[in-house]
Amino acid sequence: MQFLETFRGSDFADTLASLIAAFAFATLIGAERQWRQRTAGLRTNVLVAVGACQFVDMAMNLTGHDGAVRVIAYVVSGIGFLGAGVIMKEGANIRGLNTAATLWCSAAVGACAGADLIAQAGLLTLFVLAGNIMLRPLAKWLERLPTDVSTGEATFEVVLVVETLRAADLKARVTAELQAAKYPVADIVSNRQGDQSEELTARLVATSAKGEELDSVVETLRELRGVSSAGWLSRTL
Repeated sequence: MQFLETFRGSDFADTLASLIAAFAFATLIGAERQWRQRTAGLRTNVLVAVGACQFVDMAMNLTGHDGAVRVIAYVVSGIGFLGAGVIMKEGANIRGLNTAATLWCSAAVGACAGADLIAQAGLLTLFVLAGNIMLRPLAKWLERLPTDVSTGEATFEVVLVVETLRAADLKARVTAELQAAKYPVADIVSNRQGDQSEELTARLVATSAKGEELDSVVETLRELRGVSSAGWLSRTL
């Protein structure tokens, strides 16, 4: 059997050590994700790391370092497809980017272990955990800081509740008022709020705006016949 001819105990032990290292380090990363109830948790991160480790280790055994480098390049690009599966868009918000980035790092941990860079794999694991745990309080503190809508980048929406019978005319008026204020409209979405009213949401093209200018436009729209309420909001990009 070819297996008996090619089997080497030292190579097998090396592969085993790499897989154990990848499994252990990814368990630490995945446990933190599982604890926070993210889409990709313990098992996903472990499988990503172990799979990347085995691909790189196999290339090392078959073709040496040059082959391993080529496989690593494919692992880096291939893991992007898996990461895209955990990214979800909910309206103007996008969720799962941090989880996808963590999967990418888990693949890097596995690739390091497969390339016999176990110490580097452990070091990377510490940095991933630090990013997901230690930076969380800082991120929350920064989110609570007051922001200036005129300097930051955000998506802006003007929202009105209007009479259904006048909705079509008011869409044109909203577009005209915002255009006059030099805030062109990307699109207007209409949602029924009952038998006699609709919610019009005008999304602006601009990613920065002056609050007082939008306040002025909204005040004008609020006085129009058929408008029961009007306001504007921003979401950070």
